[in-house]
Amino acid sequence: MQKTRLLILAGAIATALLSACKKEVAEIPEGMSLEEKVGMLFFVRPESLMPELEWEKAADLEPYAIQELCPSMEETAERCFPGGIILYAHNIGYPQQLKRFVRDLRALPGNPIICIDEEGGRVARIANNPEFHLRNTVSTADIKSDISAYRTGKRIGKYLSSYGISFDFAPVADVNTNPENIIIGKRAFSDSPRVAAGRVKAFVKGMQRSGVAACIKHFPGHGDTYADTHLGYAVSHKSWEEMLGCEIIPFKAGIRAGVKTVMVAHISAPKVTSNEDPCTLSHLMVSEKLRGELGFEGVVVTDAMEMGAIVQNYPADEAVLRAIEAGCDIILGVKDFPAACQAVLDAVKSGRLSESRIDESVRRILTLR
Repeated sequence: MQKTRLLILAGAIATALLSACKKEVAEIPEGMSLEEKVGMLFFVRPESLMPELEWEKAADLEPYAIQELCPSMEETAERCFPGGIILYAHNIGYPQQLKRFVRDLRALPGNPIICIDEEGGRVARIANNPEFHLRNTVSTADIKSDISAYRTGKRIGKYLSSYGISFDFAPVADVNTNPENIIIGKRAFSDSPRVAAGRVKAFVKGMQRSGVAACIKHFPGHGDTYADTHLGYAVSHKSWEEMLGCEIIPFKAGIRAGVKTVMVAHISAPKVTSNEDPCTLSHLMVSEKLRGELGFEGVVVTDAMEMGAIVQNYPADEAVLRAIEAGCDIILGVKDFPAACQAVLDAVKSGRLSESRIDESVRRILTLR
């Protein structure tokens, strides 16, 4: 009898875990055009809807301080139908401005999802703005318990939701194993994969309980690298087996917790992929490892495509196409949004990409609405 009870309990646990990992797939609205579907793949800055702006790198945008809707944004959205808009610190002035800007952006053609990087600590676009009078987490690494991680995720999600922001690129699921890492550091929960896993799981549950989609990043793990992919090439020298014993553990925990999205890093992992390509452009890493082996059925997001690891090594349009071919759903942060859309449309017309492949990603992205 005791053995039977244990078997029933084990089956129930397995079913619960499977249910947590499974993602619903939305239906594509009838009559949705190819142009609308392609546009939905792109989550861009407000400035990427403004072709009149001249800029080379993200820092060039700060003086513009774009914090309200303008005619050129509407015109670009009418042609390209953005799936999402990501806001940065320079787009955020004060509470009423943010509410108004988000409201206006959400009303654009394409009904874009509004998203942000609000991890807590040094990466907190809203909490680090004194106009909002919010208590900020000193750093992710200073969260010392799973319950604190849950409460932090829920609190961040609650205030994001109050401003109409429904998607947060948090939490960081990297394991901070390299003390010389210049980009992750205290953004990670811990240098212990088990501790990080517990915190990631709790943060995800707290944030998504508040109605905001969480995103675990930067798959397959940016914590053991030395370089910053914002600036250029960065590499992990670990094998997949080594990653499974460390970096992948928090990602598995986030997936089991039902996280809606995973962000893939621009790091290279030559001992896994057998080449120097960034993981964002790797079918093996995205489709075979993340989706196949780890069973993730949700939305896969690229890290920003304007980052050095991409723009220094690949033509912009080619990088977009390769990310889609790899299995990514959301293409984040392209500089020239209309050109990127046209590149995908041309690839569908030429047969390089199938419309059914675009539809796969659209169905997943629609679950975030």
